[in-house]
Amino acid sequence: MNLHSSVKKKTVDSKSPYAISSFADLIYEQLLDKYVNQYKELVILCIGSDRSTGDALGPLVGYKLEPIISLYKDTYVLGTLEEPVHAKNLKEKIDYIYKNFSKPFVIAIDASLGRVDRIGYLNIKDGPLSPGLGVNKILPKIGNISITGIVNVGGVMEYVVLQNTRLSLVMKMAEIISKSIHVSLLKIIKSEEGKDIS
Repeated sequence: MNLHSSVKKKTVDSKSPYAISSFADLIYEQLLDKYVNQYKELVILCIGSDRSTGDALGPLVGYKLEPIISLYKDTYVLGTLEEPVHAKNLKEKIDYIYKNFSKPFVIAIDASLGRVDRIGYLNIKDGPLSPGLGVNKILPKIGNISITGIVNVGGVMEYVVLQNTRLSLVMKMAEIISKSIHVSLLKIIKSEEGKDIS
């Protein structure tokens, strides 16, 4: 669980009818700029817990990506509903990534809390995220780029807020993030094959 900060991010409203194509474009730009030709393997690290509605964004994204990720060469997903990556095992999973993957590029995904008028927004930024910040936990930073979804309002009684987050909102955001990643990876493949991706 991340706390939405004032750091400049690229953002998309999940309520927009163009949310998937817009967010896919943002992910594609980041991957094209930072991943392609510079890293050997892509690891999508989905952080969160299946025990809290508000914190389930990461595991839901992992769950939705898991069946299709094998389509992509040297691309892996960690953190699903069955095997979530959360506060208690995050350091272990980070160690696992850097011991078992060859020069990995990590996309870190987590839920976040923010202002009431930003609920439902998806953010992508260059650099790592700080999991647990939204609930005052200090956990290792992770990610070459990070994706967060603002699932509820922050500032007061964060654990209660997370437990009372609407599942429909979290599911919708997970669907947009997973489909956007899928579309952006397809565009990377097409660009590498030299095909027209417009």
